[in-house]
Amino acid sequence: MSKIDKLIEKLQSKPKDFTWDEFLKVINHFGYNQIPQGKTGGSRRKFINEKKELIILHEPHPQKVLKGYQLDIIIECLKL
Repeated sequence: MSKIDKLIEKLQSKPKDFTWDEFLKVINHFGYNQIPQGKTGGSRRKFINEKKELIILHEPHPQKVLKGYQLDIIIECLKL
């Protein structure tokens, strides 16, 4: 099992310690790219794929751990 497969499996289990960096690796694997933000974007991040499907999340700070509702959004959008 590859590293990305392990990350996807971890995401599907909805852990309490899934980090922003792990999320970025998974989302990039599925073909999503971050849309550059404007000056007033704050911590909001937008990701889009070739099919123009959009995922919008707030980057967690100061801890880089995603919340449960964010994991639900990611799983639903990626159709895992």
